[in-house]
Amino acid sequence: MAAKIKKGDKVVVLTGRDKGKTGEVIKSIPSESRVVVQGVNVVKRHNRPSQGSPGGIETKELSIHVSNVALADPKSGEATRVGFTTLKDGKKVRVAKKSGEVVDG
Repeated sequence: MAAKIKKGDKVVVLTGRDKGKTGEVIKSIPSESRVVVQGVNVVKRHNRPSQGSPGGIETKELSIHVSNVALADPKSGEATRVGFTTLKDGKKVRVAKKSGEVVDG
């Protein structure tokens, strides 16, 4: 099955403490149905110094479930569902349900 949300997509967070925030998908983990979104679900981790890193407090994004994000409509920027359609040349593309815009070229 084709993925509805992929790396590089602009998404809107629907639930949780970051509800309403928008960001770009940095990483997609299809086997766990999770995505990492830039600037969303940011936590601080205390790291012990090691040979490779100086240690200290590091901020990083954790993954969130794909059901808690929706694709941002290319026209309006609002959350929209994703559909699929086949172009005249036979290529299968993702389509924003709200505006009907093709998401990926």
